Amino acid sequence: KAPGVGLAAPQVGVSKRIMVTDASAGEKADHLITIINPEIIATEGEQYEEEGCLSIPGFSATVVRPKKVVLRGVDLNGKEIIVEGSDLLARAFSHEMDHLNGVFFLDHLSFVKRDMIKRRIRKLIKQGKWE
Repeated sequence: KAPGVGLAAPQVGVSKRIMVTDASAGEKADHLITIINPEIIATEGEQYEEEGCLSIPGFSATVVRPKKVVLRGVDLNGKEIIVEGSDLLARAFSHEMDHLNGVFFLDHLSFVKRDMIKRRIRKLIKQGKWE
């Protein structure tokens, strides 16, 4: 179990375009945003922050993301919604959209950084320390 602010359906083996983000960044359990068939309709600015992923807990790297993201999608009741996020929420929206589009956060890194992380993961697997 690892802390996180978002999860995309493909991360749990579901081939659907659904994402859930925690708008409170872990502060309130009841502030989850579920978006079906989300699409990014606007972005603004840039932020350079350390980012990890629930798919490979314990690993992180600096990734460039928009500072602000506006998404359009459908909520659990089938109603069209537009949601806006800044800073951490914008990062979560972008990260989960990447999962829905078949992009992993490591894909944003240079070959050297990506290869270094992959080697560390392979070493942990070989040592039996990776689940």
